Amino acid sequence: MASHTDKPTPSLRGGTTKQSVEATRKRIPKLRFKEFDGEWRMSHFGKLYKFYTTNSFSRDKLNYESGKVKNIHYGDIHTKFQSHFYLNNEYVPFVNDNLDLSKIKDEAFCQIGDLIIADASEDYADIGKTIEIIDINDEKVIAGLHTFLARPFSKETYIGFISHLLKSWNLRKQIMTIAQGTKVLGLSMGRFSQLKLNIPSLPEQQKIASFLSAVDEKIQQLTQKKALLEQYKKGVMQQLFSGKLRFKPTPSLRGETTKETGESNYPDWEEKRLGEICKKIQDGNYGASYPKSDEFIKTGIPFLTSKALGSGGSILSDKIDFISKEKHHELKKAHLKIYDVLFTNRGANVGAIAYVDETIAHGNIGPQLTLLRVNNEIISSRFLLHSMNSFTVRKQISSQDSGSAMNFFGIGATSKFKLKIPSLPEQQKIANFLSAIDTKIETVNQQIEKTQNFKKGLLQQLFV
Repeated sequence: MASHTDKPTPSLRGGTTKQSVEATRKRIPKLRFKEFDGEWRMSHFGKLYKFYTTNSFSRDKLNYESGKVKNIHYGDIHTKFQSHFYLNNEYVPFVNDNLDLSKIKDEAFCQIGDLIIADASEDYADIGKTIEIIDINDEKVIAGLHTFLARPFSKETYIGFISHLLKSWNLRKQIMTIAQGTKVLGLSMGRFSQLKLNIPSLPEQQKIASFLSAVDEKIQQLTQKKALLEQYKKGVMQQLFSGKLRFKPTPSLRGETTKETGESNYPDWEEKRLGEICKKIQDGNYGASYPKSDEFIKTGIPFLTSKALGSGGSILSDKIDFISKEKHHELKKAHLKIYDVLFTNRGANVGAIAYVDETIAHGNIGPQLTLLRVNNEIISSRFLLHSMNSFTVRKQISSQDSGSAMNFFGIGATSKFKLKIPSLPEQQKIANFLSAIDTKIETVNQQIEKTQNFKKGLLQQLFV
């Protein structure tokens, strides 16, 4: 089992490019545990698994309160279930008690080792997504709407291996090839049965399954850590911006207490409108006439649109466009300055906000963004960033949504937003505290992405 702090590293061996090509031709993986050798055996899914009946209960036939039988819905396979399915670790709905389940045969209830496959999806990324039943806690579980229930009938597969194999590029490519449909993609049992599977010996299957499961466990731990940090930040923000939690001034270095200096508390917060603390510089609702291209990256002139604004006020560096110096000078009214604030005024990301740091301070804004310049004598950009993401302000944003197709937000409405503003020293403490949490969240997020990419590389090399 891997440690919780480092990526699991097996004793693997790889080969040269020439050897790797030859290995693939002989059904030998490019990356392999050193104690194994020889070719993998090719089989078909239908020679290893048999399909059983599933039900077609829609969501309105399910509940999370009570029942005798639980139901695995294809939507949950797409969105939340882990590929190695442990019933105790998942939130699975019950079938409503008023439904007659007497006609369901015993063989249709899920068993350990079963695969439940989503046979419908709106995109190729999720079609054929599969979970493998590792433990169902002796409870009754059935596979539901838009799923296949496949059960191994040979002793050639190790529990936990096939669900990883079905994520490999070789199998994903085959599954995408057999998917049919336009708006909604679908799979047939007959075509799925013909999938070609290259499988090693049972001991090697076990080794691969255990290793990849350890990587999955690491990803789950990091994901949970991120969720807990986000939950903690949300709770702290509610306390801070409601006034239930306050910072106090720091005592002087001479050892005087805050009480002795008469600074036991910061002043009361003042209510101000956004238009009083920020000046609108420019709406960037143009763009079509200003071509953007990677060829201008060398000029170093960033061109930001709403897609570049991430969660928590971050700027997504991989979503920044670039423009030529000539276009940059044409857009002189929209030149960014450090600590300016960017506000998304329309589109799916409406209300998103970010502040400008030194990395993009020489750039421009593009479509769907409004450029605001704060009055630094009243408010700091970083505090405004956190304040605009507070529940009170988000509620105002939602209530003033015009409801048009693009969720348009004019600066006229935005300038009337009410915010409660503390003194600048208290703003700094609040901003520093919340930004520190954001840094921790971003660090964990990078760890998740790094581990996911590590696993993606393994899936490409551990399988044939």
